[in-house]
Amino acid sequence: MYHPLLTGHFSADLLGLIACCLILVTAFLMPDRPVWAQTVVHSQESPPSIDSKVKAEIIDSVSAALNEIYVFPDVAAKMERHMRDQLKSGAYDDLNNTTDFAQKLTDDLLEISQDRHLWVRFIPDDEFDRFTPDTLNDDERKRREEERLRYQRYYNFNFAKAERMTGNVGYLRFDAFEDAKDGGATAIAALNFLAYCDALIIDLRNNSGGSPSMIQLINSYFFEEPVHLNSFYIRKQDSIKQFWTQEQVQGPRMADVELYVLTSGYTFSAAEEFTYNLKNLERATIVGETTGGGAHPVERHLFANVNIAMSVPFGRAINPITGTNWEGTGIEPHIKVPQHDALDVAHLEAMNKLLEKASEEEIKQSLQWSIETKEVLLNPAAVDEDILKSYIGKYGPRTITFENGALCYQRDNRPKMKMIPMAEDLFCFEDIDYFRIKVNVDTEGRPVELIGLYSGGHTDVSPRDPGQ
Repeated sequence: MYHPLLTGHFSADLLGLIACCLILVTAFLMPDRPVWAQTVVHSQESPPSIDSKVKAEIIDSVSAALNEIYVFPDVAAKMERHMRDQLKSGAYDDLNNTTDFAQKLTDDLLEISQDRHLWVRFIPDDEFDRFTPDTLNDDERKRREEERLRYQRYYNFNFAKAERMTGNVGYLRFDAFEDAKDGGATAIAALNFLAYCDALIIDLRNNSGGSPSMIQLINSYFFEEPVHLNSFYIRKQDSIKQFWTQEQVQGPRMADVELYVLTSGYTFSAAEEFTYNLKNLERATIVGETTGGGAHPVERHLFANVNIAMSVPFGRAINPITGTNWEGTGIEPHIKVPQHDALDVAHLEAMNKLLEKASEEEIKQSLQWSIETKEVLLNPAAVDEDILKSYIGKYGPRTITFENGALCYQRDNRPKMKMIPMAEDLFCFEDIDYFRIKVNVDTEGRPVELIGLYSGGHTDVSPRDPGQ
């Protein structure tokens, strides 16, 4: 389950085993990962031709791995029978190279299992050593580890954005759950930056998986007491490993902060576990689209004799509340909206909920102001273009121009800002929430002054320059 990098050694400790094995699969399933994070770098080497003997050898290897560790033994047996029936019937006869044959096997396995964590891939000779770290000397292993960390640091461990939005709503976007030993400090810094927000939106719409250690770390900030998040059943050991929040965190906890998680159909694997945990603990509101539906940890198998790599799910998630998981179904959001609308919907929902709970009049007024602005940004008022153009001119330090079909406002040498109509004579701005402009007109409808309106109640007036 979980994230795009193939790792080397698997720890004997079950927690280490899961943490390593989960960081394997997503790049094959989700095509828009960064190039460096792809499990297989595209080679210039052409895939080798393949005959019936090699096809049978690949099926033997794949079947052995399935029967040994695949989470559901009965399904493993069905997949083996299906592949062998396909081979015998001639369904593979027209597949003349290893790449096409591996893809067909993946399709056939998926047809039986519906398990999106299960795949077979061709790996060319010039790349195979990338996935066999046991054969490397210490210097080469160290060099590759440094290279891996360099790329992770370059991409900020996939933390893309931490922002305080209007209404004191925090926003955190990260596109993979990196192992906490690598990305933990970055996660902690982001969470501490947002610690005093009254609501927090976590954006997983572009997140397709990663490590359970990061799930533990981030979730630990949202509960006061230790909480059982998830368990994994491991078929081969016939054992269960539990995952709980951490007893200690660095910085303030956010146990009372309103939480929202944004999802899409791309949200997968570890990102789904994170979402599923919070949904079933009734700790977060999920906004967006149904997720991808992958709940199985995976183990890598390499078959050097036939240049094949395979991802085999060896266990299944067991939620302590539902007793099951999201495999094959995905996670239904509380608020279903197209993924591109999810952030706006969650932001507005958060501010409305905070307004309901607010007791201080100043906070209420501030939230109401921000809600009105957000609603207008989502649905601006329609104003006749001739009326808009009549507002063009200089008003002391303020200037209004008409550009690209909209009014623009500028004060002195500050940046221009697009004016968003709230009404025929009232405008707000996308870039700043605390300020609005009202245009006062005379009895003949000619603009005579601009009034600057501030969220705290202050106003200032700029008369229109003579001759305008």
